Amino acid sequence: MTSTPSTLEPAHIDLLVTGAQVLTCDDDRAMIADGGLAVVGDTIVAVATSEELKPLAAGAKRVIDAKGAIIMPGLINTHCHAGDSLFRGLVENLPLEEWLQTVWKAERTILNRQTTHTGAALGLAELVLGGVTTVMDMFWYPEELAEAANTMGARVCTGGIFFDFTGMDGFEADRRVADAEAFIDRFKDNPLIIPAVFPHGTYTVGPESLKAAWDIAERHDILFCTHAAETRTEQTTVSEQYGRRVIHHLNELGMLSPRTVLAHCVHVDDDEIALMARTGTHVVHNPVSNLKLGSGIAPVPDMIAAGINIGLGTDGAISGNDLDMWLALRLAATLHNGAREDATAVTSQAAVDMLTRNGAAALGMADQIGTLEAGKLADFILLDADAAHCVPLFDPLNHVAYAASRSDVVDVFVGGQQIVRDRQLVTMDMADIRAEVRNLQPSILASIAD
Repeated sequence: MTSTPSTLEPAHIDLLVTGAQVLTCDDDRAMIADGGLAVVGDTIVAVATSEELKPLAAGAKRVIDAKGAIIMPGLINTHCHAGDSLFRGLVENLPLEEWLQTVWKAERTILNRQTTHTGAALGLAELVLGGVTTVMDMFWYPEELAEAANTMGARVCTGGIFFDFTGMDGFEADRRVADAEAFIDRFKDNPLIIPAVFPHGTYTVGPESLKAAWDIAERHDILFCTHAAETRTEQTTVSEQYGRRVIHHLNELGMLSPRTVLAHCVHVDDDEIALMARTGTHVVHNPVSNLKLGSGIAPVPDMIAAGINIGLGTDGAISGNDLDMWLALRLAATLHNGAREDATAVTSQAAVDMLTRNGAAALGMADQIGTLEAGKLADFILLDADAAHCVPLFDPLNHVAYAASRSDVVDVFVGGQQIVRDRQLVTMDMADIRAEVRNLQPSILASIAD
């Protein structure tokens, strides 16, 4: 619901945005044709019509006339590997299992703390400039992503990786618990960092290591995220090794719950869907990566019908070639309709929910982000609504789902702080980062040479 600003003191308002088309994504899916919001500190204190907000303008510290732009919650990318931006376009035209072997070869050769920081900064910049305010990210040296996010002002959920073999960071499995605990201790009080644990998958992490990761998640009351049922080969591998399919394997280990976020779930049957729904497990749809790697099409309409909360992700730029959440949104909103020959299989509303409020729910932050409402963190974006592809604009929701793009993102705010202004990153100079990546390019290419 919109909030009335009548009880607010104008002099206390840090930021006032008016003249926008407001897409709240709240429980009522309210839209305001001419409205905006007021921010105090890091929090939204009012969402209302421009007329209702008008009395606050005289005393507000900063006022933005949105001039008809769309204002909406910041996008939430619920599955990413930002640091893999270093390897964009390096490995192509292979199925996941062969693709991973080449990817891991490159990562093992190139990655160290500095190069990972560089890749993380590059990936985060791409995300933020495209309107992403929060990202759930699994990658080696997670503290480097966290530090880059702190500098940039982005919100990230990340943490310790679990992997039963020597990792691409050169670390052995016996140090993963200590590293995960150290990450939590270091970042648990940081307002931009959401610690979690990230076992890579059930085919690369055995039951004992999975249990160790789960124990950390339960003791610290944090999220547990893993790849699951991405390919048919993965299902076959896990079934042959443990006598049960991936989702049943996780359930037998006691690891399906509202703290669990499963990336992909392309190859799941009705029983597995029912099991995830019953346990409150969250799923992340990654349509670009799944299509490009030939992994398949996740049964998203069936999961929605079962009541599973589904977020949206880009996966890494090494598998999808960019981190464009608008492309992921467009596919989520159209792919299943074509595949099912049903124009209502995934509605525009359902797809936009994946991008915003569902992602917040998956992160356990539905009370803080994902919608524009008084009392929530001021994570929001402004979209240009005056470009050729924006006219006419009859409905902001359908425009966002089917026509908007990352080039439309003008301004980005996280916790009330502006990190993109007029399509430019304001918190970090990316020239040096781009130069570092270009300098690494010959070494990256050589890393996969036979």
